[in-house]
Amino acid sequence: MTAPVFVVGDGGPGALAVGTVTLDGPEGRHAVSVRRLRVGEEVVLTDGAGTGAYGTVAAVEGKDRLDVEVTEVRTEEEPSPRITVVQALPKGDRGELAVETMTETGVDAIVPWQAARCVTQWKGDRGAKSLAKWRATAREAGKQSRRLRFPEVMDALSAKQVAALLADADFAAVLHEEGSEPLATAPLPAEGRIVLVVGPEGGVSPEELAVFEAAGAKPYRLGRSVLRTSTAGTAATALLLGRTGRWS
Repeated sequence: MTAPVFVVGDGGPGALAVGTVTLDGPEGRHAVSVRRLRVGEEVVLTDGAGTGAYGTVAAVEGKDRLDVEVTEVRTEEEPSPRITVVQALPKGDRGELAVETMTETGVDAIVPWQAARCVTQWKGDRGAKSLAKWRATAREAGKQSRRLRFPEVMDALSAKQVAALLADADFAAVLHEEGSEPLATAPLPAEGRIVLVVGPEGGVSPEELAVFEAAGAKPYRLGRSVLRTSTAGTAATALLLGRTGRWS
């Protein structure tokens, strides 16, 4: 059986090291009471920022605490080129679906975007709760897919703020069904930052498209079929990971 992954909280630099590491709190409770781990079983601990500690359960205490005897620590370098997807807010729980599948695929950062044609509105407490759900989903999907570096889920941005993000990218694109060029043949950088905009179900408005093009983001199409906003980012991320060699 593949060793399960658990997140160690903010322990600061060196929290994950060879030796005994204690897992407690919600993650410890999940390991002990849900996964029912026992002494001798293999586990992986991560800080979600690129470091992973590999070892076995040395002791179990109560319902929410166990000690792991770590025998190896690995640190992954930040991937390059870094892939950021600006995701327009989908309806219902399809936002969490988009975050989950993009995380499992390998996206590096996700930016919620309140596009003009979004039906869903993030305002006040609802916005804060929705953002927290996206971040929790990225964390759980990162564990499920055995990532050591979880994607950053940024605060929601306006179109103007998205344009600034695009202007600072080494490659910027807007997925658009009327794009004259396919993303599959776009010239991509070997390193740096790639930023991709995924619009809402109603599409990116002409005004938003003009702002993004002025920032250097050209419209590209994925293929002949039109994907839903909750799946387009995942498909595009997979394409970019393959083309940039990060899946080699």
